[in-house]
Amino acid sequence: MGASTAPYAWDPHLATWLILAFGIVLVTGGHRRLERRSDQPIPWTRRQILQFSGACVAAVIALTWPVADLAAHWSLTALVAQRVILVLALAPLLLLGLPYDVIQWLSRPPIVDTVLTKLQRPQVAIVLVTTMLVGSMAPFLVHAQSESVLARGLLDVVMVTAGLILWLPVLGRVPGILRLRPVVRFVYLIAQAVVPAFLSFLYIFSTRPLYPSFARSHAAIDLRPLNDQQVAGFVSKLSMLLVLLTVGAVVLARAPTSDEELGTTDPLVWADVERQFERADRRSARKGAEGSSQPANPDTGPGGDGPDNPEPPSPGSLESPPGSTESGDSGDPTTG
Repeated sequence: MGASTAPYAWDPHLATWLILAFGIVLVTGGHRRLERRSDQPIPWTRRQILQFSGACVAAVIALTWPVADLAAHWSLTALVAQRVILVLALAPLLLLGLPYDVIQWLSRPPIVDTVLTKLQRPQVAIVLVTTMLVGSMAPFLVHAQSESVLARGLLDVVMVTAGLILWLPVLGRVPGILRLRPVVRFVYLIAQAVVPAFLSFLYIFSTRPLYPSFARSHAAIDLRPLNDQQVAGFVSKLSMLLVLLTVGAVVLARAPTSDEELGTTDPLVWADVERQFERADRRSARKGAEGSSQPANPDTGPGGDGPDNPEPPSPGSLESPPGSTESGDSGDPTTG
């Protein structure tokens, strides 16, 4: 669908509203169903509901009129601002605000759990986020999103996914995936603030516009295409630096100062233990499928030192899952 004749012509974006409403119904309905089926239901706390609501508001701002229309056809600065909202606001609020039982259910399939386990590694996350953010700004993809609603929607999904990957090692809300140590988190956030934003220097110092799709930027934001591109570079660079370095500084400031305090920052919860046992069972199943040169004693593990699948500890001896109480840790990145 081509650009409107006027940059601020009203567009209801009905498809976006329908998809957003459908997602809200799925999340709330899924949580209620899991809550009814569980012997130990995990409540969706007021704080998490507010964070989820914030993610929905961020989605509305980024993906409806006027930001979505300006980003699609008129201004590179609007496109960069839209993607900043998706990556730095919508994605972390969504990860923080989803009900914990829904996250637990979504991440349980072995292939999903395996992928998430790999994504928690800082070096993997940095490479993927950089590739997705920089690659999505290739001129042919920017042109495609300007001409096609489908391409625009797919790239929006890619941006939210990049944001989730960026914040996953920091927030640690997925069972069995703990947050990085505070100092490592700080260094990781510095890297994420610097590495993917190198494209902004190309925007700032380029002597010609790189995106013909935004040749009419003057009509929308009163900036020539080259000036619009330079402003987009500053928006990209400064937003990544300010948000990620601020979060990193707060994490470092709240870092524990002793080994005793360090053990309380990420308490062991039953969901983490359960997920580790599921992974151990899968590893045992794979080894069994491959065959063993020596028969194993059914009462001992492969090393003969004890049961291979010991009885899990009682849930009462562990911390409650994140979000199970109003005062529980919700995975806030500022709670070092």
